[in-house]
Amino acid sequence: MDFAGGEILYINKPLGWTSFDVVNKIRIMLRNLLGIRKIKVGHAGTLDPLATGVVVVCTGKATKRIEELMGHDKEYVATIRLGQTTPSFDLETQPDAVYPTDHIDLGLVERTIRERFTGRIEQVPPMFSAIKIDGKRAYEYARRGNSDVELKSRPVTIHSISVERFELPMLTVRISCSKGTYIRSLARDLGRALGSGAHLTALERTAVGTAGIDRALTLTDLETMIARMPRIAEQA
Repeated sequence: MDFAGGEILYINKPLGWTSFDVVNKIRIMLRNLLGIRKIKVGHAGTLDPLATGVVVVCTGKATKRIEELMGHDKEYVATIRLGQTTPSFDLETQPDAVYPTDHIDLGLVERTIRERFTGRIEQVPPMFSAIKIDGKRAYEYARRGNSDVELKSRPVTIHSISVERFELPMLTVRISCSKGTYIRSLARDLGRALGSGAHLTALERTAVGTAGIDRALTLTDLETMIARMPRIAEQA
């Protein structure tokens, strides 16, 4: 593989890692392999630390394609806890409210998804996100308890949502969507539309564009592969 010339890697990000953690780990691997101090490495789309699955990492000259790759559609499998909300819309923060769920059945879930969460929709991103507001990340305001800052809604496209499993209070769905879609916000909005509340308990990105999770390498896979490659001294 020509990492300096440019490679596109599909990595199965582990739970608890940031996308930047993955990039830094790969950068260190490649520095050791190539015997150089600097090599361009970047990711084409952030995945939350509490999510797992496909992260696209570009090396060398392939980093010029990051913007193009970020535009690809995504697929996720999301596990949602109905009847309960958290400030971060996932398990990063503790529950802050409880709502009834007795009125929710599979028919209501599927009808609500079909009527309100298919096609082009408006979505407000989570405050616990990396979106910049006046030069600062939104999560910096959120963690300081600043309630005066508001994020504006933005259009996203939901190509499809299918129910994989439903057993109150848990709901698992498979989602195909455009770039920029926040699945945490989708969980929040779905809970509200069901006359209840909701937050994510697990999220896996199963595909980016046509690249599915079956094509993704774990960091251990990549490290083993690189360790077997001959170390290349820096060329003058």
